[in-house]
Amino acid sequence: MAESPKKLVKRILEVIDDKIGEDTSVIDLESVSTIADYFVLTNGESLRQTKVLADEIIEQLEEDGIFLRNKEGYQTGKWILLDYGDIVVHIFEKETREFYDLEKIWQDAKIISVTEGKPDTPL
Repeated sequence: MAESPKKLVKRILEVIDDKIGEDTSVIDLESVSTIADYFVLTNGESLRQTKVLADEIIEQLEEDGIFLRNKEGYQTGKWILLDYGDIVVHIFEKETREFYDLEKIWQDAKIISVTEGKPDTPL
């Protein structure tokens, strides 16, 4: 099932919200990069939770007929990257997220913070 990138981002946000991801944000890269249309960033309270978040996103999207292209960092759980083509999900341990600070690196892009699974600013 092919979904628009915006719908897929919203679906990913629902899954993250269900598994209590923290400090979730979306970086809209459409106008600044060809890497992806969106980055979805979240962090877990522990390494175990980062893996649970990754597992749940993969499982729920597979049930929707959307399959992962690539996964990196799962073994350590400090920074897990899930590549869905137009959307790349970054699941961090809090300290790792603060160290790499992707929001600062991509400051030219539109950054949308998310509260309770719903973007504060519409996608």
